[in-house]
Amino acid sequence: MSSDVRLDALNAWLERVLPAPISSIAPATSDASFRRYFRITLAGDVALPADGTPVRTLIAMDAPPAQEDSASFVAVAALLAAAGVHAPTVHAQDLSAGFLLLSDLGTRTYRDALDDATAPALYRDACSALIAWQLASRDSVLPRYDEAMLARELAIFPDWYVARHLGVTLTVAQRETLDSAFRQVLDSALKQPLVYVHRDFHSRNLMVTQPNPGVLDFQGAVYGPISYDLVSLLRDAYIDWSEEQELDWTVRYWERAREAQLPVAEDFGDFWRDFEWMGVQRHLKIVGIFARLAHRDGKHGYLADIPRVMRYLRRACDRYRALGPLLQLLDELEARQPVVGYTF
Repeated sequence: MSSDVRLDALNAWLERVLPAPISSIAPATSDASFRRYFRITLAGDVALPADGTPVRTLIAMDAPPAQEDSASFVAVAALLAAAGVHAPTVHAQDLSAGFLLLSDLGTRTYRDALDDATAPALYRDACSALIAWQLASRDSVLPRYDEAMLARELAIFPDWYVARHLGVTLTVAQRETLDSAFRQVLDSALKQPLVYVHRDFHSRNLMVTQPNPGVLDFQGAVYGPISYDLVSLLRDAYIDWSEEQELDWTVRYWERAREAQLPVAEDFGDFWRDFEWMGVQRHLKIVGIFARLAHRDGKHGYLADIPRVMRYLRRACDRYRALGPLLQLLDELEARQPVVGYTF
């Protein structure tokens, strides 16, 4: 007898909503949340009402209502589609149970596909989708990525990385240094123009599809700083590039965003600073989240990606005099010798 009560309930729901018998059901992807995804293979090709295109496979999402908000997934999927961005189509839903039936965007992620040869075209497509998404922005549609939310994310770093992962209790002086850095990072983020923000626009959530890319894991979308999603894309926790390449792609995005009349800074140097300081907020959060996933949820694989994220964080702090105390604190926490090389 199966002990997976939710999977049993999902199977029963699928039998009611699917227009053809299931040939097989198998886990589709892993996730850093409570959501689970299953690839459903049907016994034959079926034309679904959404667009009439024959399909053989679909994706079933299991999102326990006590932990996940499926309604936000449905709402943001509609916003992405309206913006011309390729997101999964919702074919059926039971929000009270936390079940969704989605179109299948395939199995090849950007993370799987990216290399020196493919990266220019894939990132060009990703930036096209990002600009389309940002151009669709309207106030009062998505939650505001406000100071309270940004600050809650920053708090994950001392709570989970410093205290739980490193086992360090901050001194009064160290806590003051961290709080001062947080204040500066928040002020920088809150000065940026606001657009729709995916919040995890990176290589594991972008699929190689036609049209390209397919976009996943967008249910946490907000209305926030314009540089945020570009940081997610180009300072990716799961893959990195030379700084020269990263800078080139950032310039290309900025030029296209200006042509599209998005509210990016008129001077690229100002936009680059916004990008880097936004990255400090995001990377402090990610380091904390990866530690939390390991110590709270038993997902220890994310710890292997912390050094990459810390390199992004250190590189930005090393470039700006105002972030020097934060870099020194990171050195103290990880027993490193301080290296100072401010540019600004």
